[in-house]
Amino acid sequence: MNKRCLAFLLFWWVSLSCGFAQQDNSLIQITDLLKIKQMGSVALSPDGKQVAFTVTSIEPDAAQKNEYKYVTQLFLQPANGSAPARQLTYGTSNSSQPTWSPDGKQLAFVRVADGKPQIFLMSFAGGEPVQLTKFKYGASQPQWSPNGQQLLFTSGIALRELLADSLLNPTHDVPKWSYEKPGFFQNEHLRPNAAKANPDGSLAEIRSYLDQNEKDNKAKVINQLSFQEESTTSSNISLSHIFIIDTKPGATAKDLTPGFVSSSNGQFVNNGRQIVFEGDASAEENPTRALENSIYLINADGTGLKTLVSKKGFSYNGVSVSPSGKMLAFQYSPVMEVANPVLAVMPVDGSLANTVSLPYDRTKSNLTWDEKERNLYFVSPSNGGFVLNRADVKSKKITQLTDFTAGVGSFDLKKGQLVFVKTEVANPNELYTANADAKNAKRLTSFNYDWVKNKKLSQPEKHTFTNDKGQTIEYWVMKPTNFTAGQKYPLLLEIHGGPTAMWGPGEGSMWHEYQYFASRGYGVVYSNPRGSGGYGEEFMRANIKDWGAGPASDVLTALDKTVAQGWADTSKLAVTGGSYGGYLVSWILGHDKRFKAACSQRGVYDLTTFFGEGNAWRLVPNYFGGYPWETENKAIIQSESPFTYVQNITTPLIIFHGENDLRTGVIQSEMLYKALKILNRPVEYVRHPGATHEITRTGNNRQRIDQMLRTYEFFERYLK
Repeated sequence: MNKRCLAFLLFWWVSLSCGFAQQDNSLIQITDLLKIKQMGSVALSPDGKQVAFTVTSIEPDAAQKNEYKYVTQLFLQPANGSAPARQLTYGTSNSSQPTWSPDGKQLAFVRVADGKPQIFLMSFAGGEPVQLTKFKYGASQPQWSPNGQQLLFTSGIALRELLADSLLNPTHDVPKWSYEKPGFFQNEHLRPNAAKANPDGSLAEIRSYLDQNEKDNKAKVINQLSFQEESTTSSNISLSHIFIIDTKPGATAKDLTPGFVSSSNGQFVNNGRQIVFEGDASAEENPTRALENSIYLINADGTGLKTLVSKKGFSYNGVSVSPSGKMLAFQYSPVMEVANPVLAVMPVDGSLANTVSLPYDRTKSNLTWDEKERNLYFVSPSNGGFVLNRADVKSKKITQLTDFTAGVGSFDLKKGQLVFVKTEVANPNELYTANADAKNAKRLTSFNYDWVKNKKLSQPEKHTFTNDKGQTIEYWVMKPTNFTAGQKYPLLLEIHGGPTAMWGPGEGSMWHEYQYFASRGYGVVYSNPRGSGGYGEEFMRANIKDWGAGPASDVLTALDKTVAQGWADTSKLAVTGGSYGGYLVSWILGHDKRFKAACSQRGVYDLTTFFGEGNAWRLVPNYFGGYPWETENKAIIQSESPFTYVQNITTPLIIFHGENDLRTGVIQSEMLYKALKILNRPVEYVRHPGATHEITRTGNNRQRIDQMLRTYEFFERYLK
C-alpha cells in the first residue's frame, strides 16, 4: 500500500471515529444542559402525606425563535411515592413559594399577575386557583396564621412610591435617616413637589421638571452608597414591608411594619397573636449603608413593637419559629468580617441574654424544627457536599445525616418524615424521601433520572494533600468518560469563585460542565483551596490578604498531583474559572507558564477598579484591611491585583464577561483585554449582551451554551 493511500485511509478512519464520537448519545452533549430540571421549595402537608414542590425546566420560547425560557410550576407528590408527581399549575406565568394551610386543604403560592407577583390560593376541593392579593406593589413570602384565617406577606416598595402613598404614608412623613442629597440638610425636599414642571420657571418648577426627567428615565441622580444592582445602576431606594391579610378574596391588607425601614421573613408566634420578623437595626441610618439586622416582635394588630435581639456591629437573620410558636432559631454574625454565622435559639418571650448558641463551624441554611421542638435541621456546605444536619437543642450535639458525596437542597420535615432535593454525580437533581434520620432514602421523582440513566458519566475520585499552612486540601479528579489506560489526555483545571464557594460531588451548578468536558476527552480536576467555604472559619479566612499566591499554590498542587498519575498530557493543560476563579486564572497566568490555553470568566483583575465598579466592592476592605486610597493598604491591594502582572501573561486566553454584570464589573475584563492586545498577546474577548454575573447559572440558555462551546473551541485550537 503506497503512502498516499495509507494517509487517505488514516484520514478516513479518524474522520469516521470523530463522527461516531459526536453522534454517541450515551455521552453528555452540550444540549443536555436544556434537559436538566431543578426541584425546589419543598413543602410537606401538615399530615406529612403530600409534598408540594416546584420544578424549573428550560423550554423553547414560542415568542422568540431559537430562544429558551425558564418555566417554574407547582407539582404534588404522595410523600410515600405511591403515585407519580402530578402538575398543579400551568400557563405562561411561573408559580413558586408553595405554602400549606394549617388544615392541609389549601396551598398559597405566588404567581405574576398584571406584571406583579401576587398570592393565589389553591383549594384541593377543586376549582381554579383564586387570586388573594391584588396589591399594587406585589406580594410574596406567604405565611399562614395557625388558624388559617390570615396570611402574612412581604412587599417591596420604592421610596418615592411610599412617600406619595396616602394609605401607607397618610401623614406624609419623611425618613429620619438622611437622603444624603448634597445641598439639602433636611429631608423636607422629599415631600411631593406640587409645582408645575417648567424648565423656564421658578426654582420649585425647575425641580419639578427635573423630577419628571428622572421619572421618565432621562436621568439618574445618584446620592446613595449602594447604587449598583446586578445588571444596572439605580438611584431608587426600595424598602420591604410585612403585611397581614384575611384569607378571603377581596380582603384589604394592613401594613404591620410602616415607616422607612425594611422588614422581612414575618412568621406567626404565640398562637397567631404576635408576629416575629427581621429588619433594619436602625430607623435613623440610610438603608443603603445599613448592614446590621435585628429581630423584632409585634402584635398581629400592628401594636406593641418590641426589639427581641439586636447588638451593635452584628446582623441577626434566618429566623425560624418552632411549631408551637414559642421558640426561635436564628443566626448572627459580625458585619464587615469574613466569618461563619452562629446558630442560636431562644424563647419568644426571652431576650438576647436567653439565647443558647449551638456551635457548628459551617454556614447554615433552611433552619427547620422537628415537631417535638427537640431538634433543628439545616443544610451546610461541607467537604464537597451540601449535607443535612440535625442539632439537638438541649445537648447542642450536631449530627450529620447525609454524606459528602451528595448535595441536599430544599427540604421539609413532618410526622417523622423527610422530603428533600438531592444532587449527586449519578443525577443532577431529584426529589427523595427518608425517615427523620435521613435513612432508607427513596427516590420519588424521575425528572432527570429518565434521561440520565442512559448516559455514560465520569465519576470523580477524591484526593487530599497538606498545604504549606498545614491545612488539608481536598480535590477531585475526573478522567475522560471513555478513558483508556495507557493513553494521554488533555487536562482541565477548574477553579471556583466566591472566594468562599465550595465545589464537590454535591455541588450542582457544575454538573453539566464537568461531564461535558469529560465526554469530549478531557480530564477535569477541581479543588477547594484555602479561603473556600465548607471547611470552617479558620480555613475560610486563610486567604485574607492572600488572594493570589496561597490559593494558586493549592490549585496548582492539585493539578500537579493529578499529572503525577501518569495519564495527563502535560503539553495539553488548560485552566478556567469564573468570578474569583477568573481572578485566580489571571493571577496564575501572570506567574506560571505551564498552560497551553486559558479561559477567564467575569473575573476581577484590578482590585482598585473593582472597588469602584463592582457591587461586591466590600470584599476589598473585608479581605485587604481597608480602602485603596489608604496609604497602609495601597501596596497590598496593588500586589494582590492580577493586572499588576499583566505583562507576564503569554498564555492564549479567552475572556468572557456579561455586558450587564455589575457584581464584578465589565471594565475589569476591558482592562485585561486591552492590556494584552497592546502587548500583542494571543487573547480573545467575548461579551454577552444583556448577561449578568449569573450567566452560567441562570442566564440566557443560548448564551450559556455559547460560552461553554466557545471555551471548548478555544481550547481545541491550542491543545490539538
